[in-house]
Amino acid sequence: MTTEWMIRLAQCVVLVLVQVLFLNHIHLFGLAIPLLYIYIAITFRRGTPKWAALLTSFLLGLVIDTFSGTPGLAAGSLTLIAMVQSYLLELFVPRDSADNMEVSISSLGFSKYVLFSGSLVLLYCLVFFGLESFSFFNVLSWLGHTAASAVLTLLVILAIESVRSR
Repeated sequence: MTTEWMIRLAQCVVLVLVQVLFLNHIHLFGLAIPLLYIYIAITFRRGTPKWAALLTSFLLGLVIDTFSGTPGLAAGSLTLIAMVQSYLLELFVPRDSADNMEVSISSLGFSKYVLFSGSLVLLYCLVFFGLESFSFFNVLSWLGHTAASAVLTLLVILAIESVRSR
């Protein structure tokens, strides 16, 4: 196992602990829940094999589902994000960038990073809360949860990324 995968595993463990012990208990205005574990799927390097990203995201989602009582929601949604991430990343990186480029504010620039991560976070929240409600009977509640959680999650990710890039 390489050092990078050991660091990635430590990040997963820390994010799971923070999510399960602290962030799952935050319900800002009864709508917003910060879903910080999405950060792992967002930050896969450009050349990460698709199978590794999908497997890592699925297993991380499965662990989150186990401890959060959301059977399959996080696993399915996070696997979708891992599948879309590499294709979406190609829209934001320069063509001459390295094949193993790290996804961060310093490598993409602030505006591109916000658009890239915001798109993935919004897609994740749409799928996660759509599967959670499993109906569109109360569309305003679904959209409220999705928008509020996406904004709060993006703000937390940007805060972590700004500290990490220093």
